[in-house]
Amino acid sequence: MSLDRFIQIKTNNLQPVKGRVLLSEPFMGDYYFGRSVVLLAEHNPEGSFGVILNKKIPAHLTDFIQELGDTELPVYLGGPVETNRLFFIHTLGEVIEDSVSLIDGLYWGGNLQDIKELSRNKVLTDKNFRFFLGYSGWGAEQLSSELKRNSWAVTHIKTQQIFQTKPEILWKKLTLQLGVNYKLWNKFPADPASN
Repeated sequence: MSLDRFIQIKTNNLQPVKGRVLLSEPFMGDYYFGRSVVLLAEHNPEGSFGVILNKKIPAHLTDFIQELGDTELPVYLGGPVETNRLFFIHTLGEVIEDSVSLIDGLYWGGNLQDIKELSRNKVLTDKNFRFFLGYSGWGAEQLSSELKRNSWAVTHIKTQQIFQTKPEILWKKLTLQLGVNYKLWNKFPADPASN
């Protein structure tokens, strides 16, 4: 199959909504978005935003919030916007005030005092929390335009997939869910020049 034919494949018809993920097309070479999995925390006519799930950075949570004591949770690259702020998702919406439900069992944000208390009680783990430096954002109609250009495919994700799948294989595992039209996405090397 020629590369031209591959690029012309029509995008999937699943619409972006809060709690779904965007999978970048395999040739996107951008530092932030190359082979990225972006969890949408919001999508509406004014714009969209979310965090990149699969790009761990060489830092720990206590590098940013010393009050959390010896909590050595990893931090992930959330996106190119507001890279001086931390954002988080978790599974403890029933005990963290002001949490926003994204999908079944997964929540966005919440009260920082509750987080500190959970940290003191050794409840924060990489199985129930993920922290991100910065976020990914799109203005009104920007994401729709990128979807029409096949820059992204939209798919579902389950809470356990986020916390139980190794970040370095998450993009590959989720692209396999897209069906036969996307079968070739996993065949292309991450760096075409190395082929």
